Amino acid sequence: MTITRWNPVNDLMNLQREMNRVFSGFTPKPTRDEDYESAVWSPTVDIVEDSDVYTLTFDLPGLKKEDIKMNFADNTLKISGERKAVEESKEATCHRVERVYGKFYRSFNFPTMVNADKISANYKDGVLTIAVPKAEEVKPKQITIS
Repeated sequence: MTITRWNPVNDLMNLQREMNRVFSGFTPKPTRDEDYESAVWSPTVDIVEDSDVYTLTFDLPGLKKEDIKMNFADNTLKISGERKAVEESKEATCHRVERVYGKFYRSFNFPTMVNADKISANYKDGVLTIAVPKAEEVKPKQITIS
């Protein structure tokens, strides 16, 4: 017998996927995002903005950096990956499973133009930090008064 953890967020994501499928005929967006459709959980994220950069910090404990995929297109940053379940031992009894396993997905649209060529990511101790610099034309300009 396998114990499966019930996660109410999964039900909401399934409802959203079903609604997207029902209404997909009304929208001109024919592309499907399979990473989104197969995701079963979403990692938590902090997003901080200053005058030069957006900084996104994700909690992804237990993952290797090879388990994480990132791409940036059309001013949208997409992060996906998968946390593998620990193999159960035949001799041991599992009493509780609270950690979430399976595929994850997050995407972020930025309100201003960003410099995609200078996006950087660092992964250390289960924390993924992504720096997304703003484009020069949207940074605030200091004006001196003469």
